[in-house]
Amino acid sequence: MTKKYFGTDGIRGKVGTPPITPDFVLKLGWAAGQVFANEGHNFVLVGKDTRISGYMFESALEAGLTAAGVDTRLLGPMPTPAVAYLTRTLHAKAGIVISASHNPFYDNGIKFFSSQGTKLPDDLEQKIEAYLDAPMITTVESSKLGKAKRVSDAAGRYIEFCKASVAAGTTFDGMKIVVDCAHGATYHIAPPVFTELGANVITIGAEPDGLNINEGFGATSTQNLVKTVLEEQADFGIALDGDGDRVVMVDHKGEIVDGDELIYIIAKARLKAGLLTGPIVGTLMTNLGMEHALKGLNLPLLRANVGDRYVIEMMNEYNSVLGGENSGHIICLDKTSTGDGIIAALQVIAEMQKTGLSLHDLKSGMQKYPQVLINVRTEQKVNLSHAGIQSAVKAVEQALGDSGRVLLRASGTEPLIRVMVEGRDFSTVENFAKQLAEDVKKAIVA
Repeated sequence: MTKKYFGTDGIRGKVGTPPITPDFVLKLGWAAGQVFANEGHNFVLVGKDTRISGYMFESALEAGLTAAGVDTRLLGPMPTPAVAYLTRTLHAKAGIVISASHNPFYDNGIKFFSSQGTKLPDDLEQKIEAYLDAPMITTVESSKLGKAKRVSDAAGRYIEFCKASVAAGTTFDGMKIVVDCAHGATYHIAPPVFTELGANVITIGAEPDGLNINEGFGATSTQNLVKTVLEEQADFGIALDGDGDRVVMVDHKGEIVDGDELIYIIAKARLKAGLLTGPIVGTLMTNLGMEHALKGLNLPLLRANVGDRYVIEMMNEYNSVLGGENSGHIICLDKTSTGDGIIAALQVIAEMQKTGLSLHDLKSGMQKYPQVLINVRTEQKVNLSHAGIQSAVKAVEQALGDSGRVLLRASGTEPLIRVMVEGRDFSTVENFAKQLAEDVKKAIVA
């Protein structure tokens, strides 16, 4: 059954347009409540990021769940991975997050977690969709209506969980760090985590007003973090996104350390400590430099489709404990059940503390290759197995050999063909990317 509403990362859209409207979210709460009630579930957790529309959608979800006879526990502003953790630890049967992650404030979305803090199984999503397409004509009788209350200690519980992800006795005394919370859900979580572990923390991007989430701050806008690290002569900086499930870092020289480099650092540390099982799982966009660096450690890299859902699925299939994306979605399954920016950053900092090496030194074992991405817009479906395209791809692959890589894929959200070429030399890579983009355009016309 093809899902109509759920994508790979829940339900998303621009506020006020289908499907993210208040009446839809009300019905979504009711539909989810029908499914959870039928499954014998007792209560559902609801968290949100700092978007202004979160207030409206939180109320709508609560009303829908209540009408279906399901109790609600409201967490308030809380990182997405915190909701996953609290769903497990509070023994809720599902968790719901109102967030559009790294997107602007005028977008929003709904994510669901299972009772285990993992993505909701497809069969439950399909059951919810079936209720969404049915008329909302009934509520439970008054005596069976759901109840709602706030979870007052949610932030403290998650802060302690994050701190416990590094070895007991670990201290970051003497470290001066800048933490950028993207004016998002980690604004009251991340600074205490690092401060309570002993670091001297300078906080930026921690004044949410409902409209400024991800605007000029956070993992997708690192210019203010770089500036502050250099001005404050900090040891490094940490940039989280609006809902806290991704992280990038900045070293003391102001150089960005992306998700691929952070995964490499964690993998090497885990290997050295004898705590690494299974392969490392990346995506089709994982830099070839990371693959080569891991190969030097005798560690295999598997590539999943782009999206943390696919990464986690492959990790579970191959009993992997570490995977993620270059965007900063990093999953440490030996620590938590989903991508978690704070947890990932803590693993890197703990290795810095243990080895006495700087972030710049730790990343030096991996050399990122230049990567050129060209988007070819098309209003019609393109057959990427077209003989002309495949011939052009093979020619470039032969020219690059083991020192380069080619990837063509259709966008899942836009009418685009993404042409990506990477290799050791930027000008060579750029020329090949432009050449392949022209070959794709010719195939479209043909």
